[in-house]
Amino acid sequence: MANLFDQNRNYVLGDDELNLIGDRDKLAQWRHKGLGPAFYRLGRKIIYRGADLNAWAEAQRVEPSKGGLV
Repeated sequence: MANLFDQNRNYVLGDDELNLIGDRDKLAQWRHKGLGPAFYRLGRKIIYRGADLNAWAEAQRVEPSKGGLV
């Protein structure tokens, strides 16, 4: 799969690109529940690495079954 995020970039809350996977509230819910992509918490700042976002997005991939019912 082509990378959705720049592998070598760090993303912080407020970056428009993060809206691709969820809004600010959704990301906060995932962090609270221990879900979603890996992140760094530096004080009150949340930082996502592009490589981690791409790995998480790839893990969410669903391959539809072929031929209908299983």
